[in-house]
Amino acid sequence: MVSTAGQSHNTEDKQLVVDAQGGDVDAFGILYARHMDAIYRYIFFRVHDQLIAEDLTEEAFVRAWEYLPNYKVTEHPVTSWLYRIAHNLVVDHVRRQHPVATSAIDVLSQQAAEHEPEQAVEISEAHADLINAMHILSEVEQEVIILRFVEGLSHREVAEITGKTEGSSRVIQYQALAKLQEHLSKRL
Repeated sequence: MVSTAGQSHNTEDKQLVVDAQGGDVDAFGILYARHMDAIYRYIFFRVHDQLIAEDLTEEAFVRAWEYLPNYKVTEHPVTSWLYRIAHNLVVDHVRRQHPVATSAIDVLSQQAAEHEPEQAVEISEAHADLINAMHILSEVEQEVIILRFVEGLSHREVAEITGKTEGSSRVIQYQALAKLQEHLSKRL
């Protein structure tokens, strides 16, 4: 069930798109500010590199601006459309096989350092274990897990973004979680 706040947010996004399609650059700026962090997180957890994630996030919004005249407000929520653009950029990036400069483990370790030393070590190790475990998942499994648990999207939204049915998305999530649980339990 979508909350009233979620419906309001979606309605506001639709109006911002209509305004932006009419030439209102500030409306697109609001969309950018509203969704940039989520799109960055999604890309980062797929490419595991801070600089590449930043570049791909910027490219996603450049493409969104370019494709904006073709976007149909009534078809899918703006967030689904933005995630689809980001997904396509990640797929293109993976195909090109750029070298990794900064690992996801390094970035999460930096974030963990903000805590007390003992807690920071535990957090860093947990993050490293989880990131390493994510590598055992297929690309679609990684995508579903990231969209559901990092981005907090609904099964319906994940299905729209991945191009799967809602039921298929749920099965993929279940299988991915089972793989992660089995892998992580072996490490304990």
